[in-house]
Amino acid sequence: MFRLMLVEDDTKLAALIQEYLSSYEFKVEIIGRGDTALAHYKATLPDIIVLDLMLPGLDGMVVCRQIREISSVPILILTAREDMFDEVSGLEQGADDYVNKPIQPRILLARLRALLRRGAGKQSNSNAPLNFGDLEISKTDRSVRWKNENASLSNSEFKLLLLLAESAGRVLSRDDILKSMRGIEFDGMDRSIDNSISRLRRKFNDHDSEKIKTVWGEGYLFSPSAWE
Repeated sequence: MFRLMLVEDDTKLAALIQEYLSSYEFKVEIIGRGDTALAHYKATLPDIIVLDLMLPGLDGMVVCRQIREISSVPILILTAREDMFDEVSGLEQGADDYVNKPIQPRILLARLRALLRRGAGKQSNSNAPLNFGDLEISKTDRSVRWKNENASLSNSEFKLLLLLAESAGRVLSRDDILKSMRGIEFDGMDRSIDNSISRLRRKFNDHDSEKIKTVWGEGYLFSPSAWE
């Protein structure tokens, strides 16, 4: 399930998009103002953003630029503006796609899926270290540094930490984790993932489960802002 932030002040259109995409692999949250979009993004870290340009409070171009300054999250601009200058400007501000209203829902769905695939490809091809506050994960030599010291992790603990970190801000179910790490489905009884999470929490002093959160009934979430 991908979390999508829809920044759209047309309540009827927003509801229609939410209803359609929620029938597929998206959980849609609607934000109706431009001046609250950045704060909401920081608080929720969605997987993808659909952004209108003509918004109350703050223009969508500014919102796009603000978000792009702090994140590479995929952004699709969906707008009634048809000026070519706006399209060029939107892409230059950091948008990944620019679509004019009206658009058929299935085409919007296809474009969103394409952006997510493209983002996943970039992520999987990157060997750059992952940095979250005092945590650094190196994929090239499979090392982890925490507060400027090497962290001693088993092979399975490293794989789990890396998997969670690469999905920072998104909930991974036990089924997601087991399929990625061991190629098997969660049978409802296997506690190996829970035990591995507990060991990681102990090694990183995560006594309050703030760094690796438990989302009851869903799975685990790596919080990118909690590693300071």
